[in-house]
Amino acid sequence: MTEILLITVLLLLIGKWLLFLLAMLPMRLYFLIFRRRDNVKKNNNFANETPERKTSKKTGVKSFVLFLLRYFSGYIRYSLFQVSMIPSHTIRDFLYKNIYLVIMEKNAIIYFGAEIRAPYKLKIGKGSIIGDKAILDARNGIKIGENVNFSSNVSIWTEQHDHRDAFFRCNSSSDFRVIIGNRAWLGPNTTILHGVTIGEGAVVAAGAVVTKDVEPFAIVTGVPAKKIGERNRNLEYVFDGKFTPFY
Repeated sequence: MTEILLITVLLLLIGKWLLFLLAMLPMRLYFLIFRRRDNVKKNNNFANETPERKTSKKTGVKSFVLFLLRYFSGYIRYSLFQVSMIPSHTIRDFLYKNIYLVIMEKNAIIYFGAEIRAPYKLKIGKGSIIGDKAILDARNGIKIGENVNFSSNVSIWTEQHDHRDAFFRCNSSSDFRVIIGNRAWLGPNTTILHGVTIGEGAVVAAGAVVTKDVEPFAIVTGVPAKKIGERNRNLEYVFDGKFTPFY
């Protein structure tokens, strides 16, 4: 009787997470399809869409399919938020790697509350640390090097609407990708905009907004960020992957 009671309690406690995991399984196939598509065609299809296509009348079947895709896309966003709040690095990492296809190399850490868009286009190098509540918009690709340190509330954007476009579309391409060099340090509340490369060992001071490339080992600050100094070039530290539990 005691064993049955314990099993019942465990099922009640973990049941919703099991259902949540089962609901996420189709997402792996979804991201695999999109990754393959992007490898064949680098440019964003949305950028090439014509106004006529956007405003054309849709058939009943097509409208229903688009309706389902919209809700599925919304569920993906919702599920990523939920995963980001799971108080276990092991479980979060498993889901990020195996369901959402984030490339996370050895000892990479993502702390809680991360908002990730297009996770299959996100690559995090060995020993790199992503601080809590980061926004990683990888729709046009984010590549983070080794032993990089993100403080809290770092935002990286690789997509934006074109204010010059009559239909306010996102006329972007793979050139909007953001690259962060090895051992770079991004301070709290920093913002990195599309098409930017942060050089090796560079430091972006708290609250800075980076709109242009940052040279290796430069220290930048301000809005927009400007160089104010240089960092020691003899950097040897390696992050070992140790993390704060539950966080």
